[in-house]
Amino acid sequence: MKKNSILKYTLCVCMLLVGSLLANSQVEKWREQHKVKKNETLYSICQDYGITLEELQTANPELMTSSYQPKKGDRLLIPYPKKKEETIAPQVNTPVTASPLKTKDDVRTRTIRVGVMLPLHDENGDGKRMVEYYRGILMACDSLKLLGISTDVYAWNLAEHGNVSTVLADPNAARCDVIFGPLYSKQMAELSAFVERNDIKLVIPFSIVAPELYTNRNIFQVYQSTNSQIESTSRRFCDWFKDYHPVFVDCGDTTSTKGPFTSTLRRMLDQRGIDYSITNLKKSSDKSFQKSFDTKKKNIVVLNTGRSPELNATFGRLSMVATENPAIHISMFGYTEWLMYANYQLENFYKYNVYVPSAFYTNLLSAATERIQQKYRWNFHQDMLPSLPRFALTGFDHAYFFLMGLHKYGHSFDGASGRFGYPPVQTPLKFERIGNGGLQNKAYMFIHYMPEHRIESINY
Repeated sequence: MKKNSILKYTLCVCMLLVGSLLANSQVEKWREQHKVKKNETLYSICQDYGITLEELQTANPELMTSSYQPKKGDRLLIPYPKKKEETIAPQVNTPVTASPLKTKDDVRTRTIRVGVMLPLHDENGDGKRMVEYYRGILMACDSLKLLGISTDVYAWNLAEHGNVSTVLADPNAARCDVIFGPLYSKQMAELSAFVERNDIKLVIPFSIVAPELYTNRNIFQVYQSTNSQIESTSRRFCDWFKDYHPVFVDCGDTTSTKGPFTSTLRRMLDQRGIDYSITNLKKSSDKSFQKSFDTKKKNIVVLNTGRSPELNATFGRLSMVATENPAIHISMFGYTEWLMYANYQLENFYKYNVYVPSAFYTNLLSAATERIQQKYRWNFHQDMLPSLPRFALTGFDHAYFFLMGLHKYGHSFDGASGRFGYPPVQTPLKFERIGNGGLQNKAYMFIHYMPEHRIESINY
């Protein structure tokens, strides 16, 4: 990819994030002055002169201010580049004995080279979401620098109809240690062959069809398939609620996609000899609805839809059951989309002891989330998109996890559980190898809304 094709705003972001951590000392000597031309960016200037953004900012302290934008006619001092060995970030308490020119096997003792190949534009929702995800990656790199972990980030706007071959022709692509992308399934085959040929780790951050996962050991897929989630969630349900009486509620939603889950769950309950009841939200009488509940055991309610109207109607009927039988114990088992209803259903979630299975949890009240949100506002002068999950937090978690892993374990890092104690802000990661192929994230959790007005995440 040509230098001038890398997004201009991407470079300004890098400047904002890196600038806050630089030393204030002035460079005593410089090669020359550069007069900024139209459409030039700080990144392209650094590339032209073979220097880093940090070196350029140190020579020109005004670049460290958050309001600076390069304009035509500006004059910048161009320093001499530092020697290669000065940019190596050694692992803590580990002496560096290798030569200044490092190989990928030495990633633990050198700058980690990060590639991002996603639609980074503002033309549609995909681009806007991926820009936010990319910003999260940059924020993670900024945080890791405080730990002595240095990164170089290369970003390419790989849009839906973008030319993968053109992106991969950029020499910087083959130098990457890890690449985050792509977003579209049709781009997988070429990118998979590229990372396998160049021994690069490829992190597929979002749900796409990637048959290459089963043959390419360099691939990490974050999202699990729907079938895999259904099977694992059903098994976990049977383990966790083995002493409960399940009550399935048919809500009459002809558009529901939850049939595969409820049928799989019922099959597993039958196999384990666990009795359950089935009732109907709209057709069952009050007496019949109440008889579905066990007065001697705890009850766990499962709807066959994830929609809000049916959930609200169910709360109404459960209230009647609880009024008629004050001693009865009722819990509910929901779906990931219920997290979007929590703002206005929070009291009901607490009251009915709701469990929501999910691959992520965005706790907007946690100190860690609030710190990243504030940092995001400061760096990018806007709030994160009001989505679940928050894409910036997703990018932060993904980058922090993989870059910390590469720094600690080098290219042998496999993303398995327990490799290091990183508490995710939003997205837990726990990878397992798929046969002789790549690795897939198996982390999943129950978000539990407790009657004492607390929320806990139960990982599995």
